[in-house]
Amino acid sequence: MDRKSVAKILKEIGTILELKGDNPFKTRAYYNGARTIESLTENLNNLVESGEIANLRGIGQALSDKISTLIKTGSLPYYDELKSTIPSGLLDMIKIPGLGAKKVKIVYDKLGISSVGELEYACRENRLRDLEGFGEKSQQNILSGIELRKKYNERFLYPVALNESEKIKNYLIQNEKIIQLEVAGSLRRKLETVKDIDVVCSCLEEDRKEIMDFFDSYPEKLSTINKGETKSTITLESGINCDLRLVEEDSFAFLLHHSTGSKEHNTELRGYAKELGFKMNEYGLFSDEQNIACTTEEEIFEKLNMDYIPCELREGMGEIELAQKKQLPELYDGNPFYGLFHIHTTYSDGANTIEEIVEACQDLNLQYVGICDHSKAAFYANGLNEERVKQQHEEINKINASLTNFKVLKGIEVDVLTDGSLDFDDSTLSEFDFVVASVHSQFNLSEDAMTERIIKAISNPFVTMLGHPTGRLLLGREPYKVNMEKVIEVAGKLGKVIEINSSPYRLDLDWRLGKLANEHGVKTALNPDAHSIEGLTDYKYGIGIARKGRFNKESVLNTYNAKKIESYFKEKHPH
Repeated sequence: MDRKSVAKILKEIGTILELKGDNPFKTRAYYNGARTIESLTENLNNLVESGEIANLRGIGQALSDKISTLIKTGSLPYYDELKSTIPSGLLDMIKIPGLGAKKVKIVYDKLGISSVGELEYACRENRLRDLEGFGEKSQQNILSGIELRKKYNERFLYPVALNESEKIKNYLIQNEKIIQLEVAGSLRRKLETVKDIDVVCSCLEEDRKEIMDFFDSYPEKLSTINKGETKSTITLESGINCDLRLVEEDSFAFLLHHSTGSKEHNTELRGYAKELGFKMNEYGLFSDEQNIACTTEEEIFEKLNMDYIPCELREGMGEIELAQKKQLPELYDGNPFYGLFHIHTTYSDGANTIEEIVEACQDLNLQYVGICDHSKAAFYANGLNEERVKQQHEEINKINASLTNFKVLKGIEVDVLTDGSLDFDDSTLSEFDFVVASVHSQFNLSEDAMTERIIKAISNPFVTMLGHPTGRLLLGREPYKVNMEKVIEVAGKLGKVIEINSSPYRLDLDWRLGKLANEHGVKTALNPDAHSIEGLTDYKYGIGIARKGRFNKESVLNTYNAKKIESYFKEKHPH
């Protein structure tokens, strides 16, 4: 182990001690020791061997012993034990510009935030805005620091990749030598996180070099990874890689299909084609070495005597067998879309007033909005108590009285407490048009305990929907342990809705559970969980997840017009 590694470990020990609120003199000793080791000109191994390490300024006997252990064994039990006493994500948070150990300790102690993903989500929800020692400017600086770190992540959130793909697509279509152009890959399948961007173009063979030169000259290119005649890869300034593939026009549909499907989908489809006597690859569909012409993906599936498989379903999860049998579900395409649920306002942790939200929803040509602020257990989010609920309902009544052809629905996002009870009693819950129940704390329960907790919550007759059911934050926090099969089964029996939280940081319900939800007759709602006007349109990300989850129009609550949704909620409301 070299001196840099030793200094890093000493510095990290100091940081962990500071996070734990340990003696500041002890903390400072490790920081000072790290600086001493970093600035050494002598050989650290020789100093340890001779025992001279203990005589260095800032290095006492305790530090000397630990450094010697590191040099001689390559590890330090004290360090390993210390690391195990805090969430590992806290050390990642400290790497964000503008955040030191003191501030990380505050957000951990006050808000329970223990990872970069949770921190980003909290900033988006304005949780740090009113936190002592922070403020709106600090919150924005932290977000900027997080964005900087993201440039070097292995995966990217769907909207980040989508935005980058739109920009590069708009750039490439300026080149008149390109005949057809499509974005493919996991982005076209609307996967919730994306590793890179795949672009497929058709052109004449003699135009390939010019197009590749044009691609390589993209203004927002950070670097070129490789540049070839038919395939090139660049890294964008955002940190995401982008591949460009070029083929002639007669191969475009085949390459587009190949570049869109998952490995499992493509392997299975090639196997099915082989059973029919065809050979299929990214360049064509062949019968006795003769390429069968197909100008569109629809034609490819037609030649294979199967239904067209929508991009979102090409994951190798039984879609090919359903397409063979002509039994693919009719997926919801985003129309109609009449209203939104799960919207936060300035009553809790939102950035906009109810009136501002209403005006924005009317601009989106919606018929209703379900206001859904936090309840009292969410003190960190300025949750509503019973008195403030009355105040909000009075305001909603006044707004509704002034509106024509638009309705504000009274909702609440209640906290599911550790034992599965809710933080409002039934009398208070009965005052709402609908109730979303969500887990916001105590994520480390056993699977059985968490499952029982959630089932008890949705069994309350006043609960309408289960919010962000697995608690995950994409690229930030793993789902908590919960048996979603049991939860979905109970939700189906009780007629409860499970939301697809359409925030791009959640996209939860996981689409992989959609098939099971459909089997149990569970409806969903594409809820943006918006904390600002800008977040209202996040519901569009939920449409892709609903399609991947095989939900049809009848299963999506947002397709109910204002009259039908009011009737639906009244029918579900206990009498």
